[in-house]
Amino acid sequence: MNSDKEIIALLQLIDDPDQEVYETVSQKLLSYGTAVVPKLEALWEVSDSPLAQSRIESLIHQTFYQQLQTELIHWSKASSPSALEAALIIAKYRFPDMDREAILHQFELMRRNVWLELNNFLTPLEQINIINGILYNFFRLKGHELTEHNPNLFFVNHTVESRQGNAISIGILYLTLCEMLDVPIYAIDLPDQFILAYFDHVYSFEDMDEQNAIQRVQFFIDPANGMIYNRNDIMMYLKKNGQYERFAALTALDSRSVIVLLLEHLATTYDNIGEPEKAMEIESLIPLIQVQQPE
Repeated sequence: MNSDKEIIALLQLIDDPDQEVYETVSQKLLSYGTAVVPKLEALWEVSDSPLAQSRIESLIHQTFYQQLQTELIHWSKASSPSALEAALIIAKYRFPDMDREAILHQFELMRRNVWLELNNFLTPLEQINIINGILYNFFRLKGHELTEHNPNLFFVNHTVESRQGNAISIGILYLTLCEMLDVPIYAIDLPDQFILAYFDHVYSFEDMDEQNAIQRVQFFIDPANGMIYNRNDIMMYLKKNGQYERFAALTALDSRSVIVLLLEHLATTYDNIGEPEKAMEIESLIPLIQVQQPE
């Protein structure tokens, strides 16, 4: 029996009232991966059974979720994984049909506009003023608080298309731009915030001494709006939150840690808006990153 005939036979059993039969059918359909999605969508359109439609919707979601897990594991195994690449993978959780190439095209326009303005004679502050001008004035990116209960703000494709995001989604765009243009910007593990820092030069994480990382930061940037902070601002923030002693231990975050933060905050947001199943699915992606090691 070829695969098409087998899929057709399985689809005929999708509304079987016997739960054990359905479990067997669903697992077999899921084994075909995303190739089965068009047939599921076609069946959904002609089905008049609420049970069948509900099961089809669940199978389509599970199929895309399995693919997302596979792609995220593959991403995490790379020697120098891009945070933007992972953000695009995660965006497919909410927007499985997003136009990836269109998003990358818009990002390339951002990168090119910044590149045209940068030169080797600019001071660090002048570099950041150019980047901020392009992102927040020309492209009109607008940042919202991380505590705002809107999951869409975490998905980078939505941020690029709507120009609405938060510190993490805009921060990933900011970090990726700077990485491509050799501007020494890294994310910092500031509690309950997502803040970028301008270091004295470009580092690889293998070479960066975490014990003294904070000593090499020239200033800090809030990617939600481009606002620049000095050391005293950050120290006062930590003091206000009873964590003043953490300042000396602040370190730069690699792309895997950035994506873990994205997933943690997104899961919390789903939980806060009463969607615990989605929160659990997002949380279950975190170990796929944490347990993987570079090849």
